[in-house]
Amino acid sequence: MSIRELIVLGTASQVPTRARNHNGYLLRWDAEGLLFDPGDGAQRQMLMAGAAASDITRICVTHFHGDHCLGLPGIVQRLSLDKVTRPVFAHYPASGQHFFERLRHASSFYDVTDIRQEPVTAEGVIAEGPFGVVEARRLDHSLDTFGYRLVEPDGRRILPDRLTEHGIAGPMVRELQEKGVLGGVTLEQVSEPRPGQRFGFVMDTRLCDGVYALAENADMLVIESTYLHEDERHAVDHGHLTARQAATVAAESGVRKLVLTHFSQRYPDSSRFHAEAAEVFDGEIVVARDLERIPVPRRA
Repeated sequence: MSIRELIVLGTASQVPTRARNHNGYLLRWDAEGLLFDPGDGAQRQMLMAGAAASDITRICVTHFHGDHCLGLPGIVQRLSLDKVTRPVFAHYPASGQHFFERLRHASSFYDVTDIRQEPVTAEGVIAEGPFGVVEARRLDHSLDTFGYRLVEPDGRRILPDRLTEHGIAGPMVRELQEKGVLGGVTLEQVSEPRPGQRFGFVMDTRLCDGVYALAENADMLVIESTYLHEDERHAVDHGHLTARQAATVAAESGVRKLVLTHFSQRYPDSSRFHAEAAEVFDGEIVVARDLERIPVPRRA
């Protein structure tokens, strides 16, 4: 059975707390497992969350600040320890190639996993597959930073009553789906459009065009909200967003489920982020917690 869910490995920003590990997010999307921004302790957090290294098919790093990448050595070495020999693709800003190399080979280990390095040099599609496409967009931080978006292709939903009406059943259904027409009956006659789902991932950035591009019509948007509105000046100065800004982006971009994360240690009470976001966004809001599993919304 296909599973689409976000496993939260950590929700802290630069400084972890007793309740918040450094960043880390594993998106399970059918046969894909996209690991975003594995911060320090990500390997242990995966164990605590019940996720295996073998679930990972892609690693996506937004930028090379420590809270977004210091877990890479442990993750890479665990992949080899668990004898994952199939390709695991790694996407990250090309300007940080030297950082990736150091993290990739941080210590001696028996290296058997085929890590396919695919540094991001520009905006646009960076990966394609049965899942659709993964896109990258530039963000506005203190060093090169990219956000990521997974876009599933549009498809069609089969309508059983229409199949019965045209006498199509069993293996004939697959044949119709593959060929588009069967015995004069077209696929369009027995189905309806099914919009593809979208997932957006936005970390460490000021408001910019890239934020909105990644959020556009997202079924789930995972977005940093390091600060509350009362500290907006700090957000601007350090290249971050507030909960209100993140929620405003969601409201203006047609987001269905908003997941707030990457919280500053100055705020022990996470409920304040929900309250602030709810002032401007009336969709579903999740204030992420470490080790939480958040389902991608069912299709609209």
